[in-house]
Amino acid sequence: MSVIRSLLLFVLAALAEIGGAWLVWQGVREGRGLWWAGAGVLALGFYGFVATLQPDANFGRILAAYGGVFVAGSLAWGMVVDGFRPDRWDVAGALVCLAGVAVIMYAPRG
Repeated sequence: MSVIRSLLLFVLAALAEIGGAWLVWQGVREGRGLWWAGAGVLALGFYGFVATLQPDANFGRILAAYGGVFVAGSLAWGMVVDGFRPDRWDVAGALVCLAGVAVIMYAPRG
């Protein structure tokens, strides 16, 4: 159950961080205003709290693994929200990153 919980926390963290960054982007770059940017800052802060809920106690390991989730999640966000069409190299890179997540977080340790 701990792996499933960890994976769900990674997904929640990705939604908070990527969504927060997107809201800031919309507020600043797309001229939607400070309310959008402010909501993004709150979401980014929430991301910081979500990361602390991971069952592993090693900050460096959590953030390193989350980096792979962020890469894949960013491409997925772009597809769903912005109509981005990743090419085969984007997909291959995201899969490599997710394989890295699996090794970093879930490899058996003695």
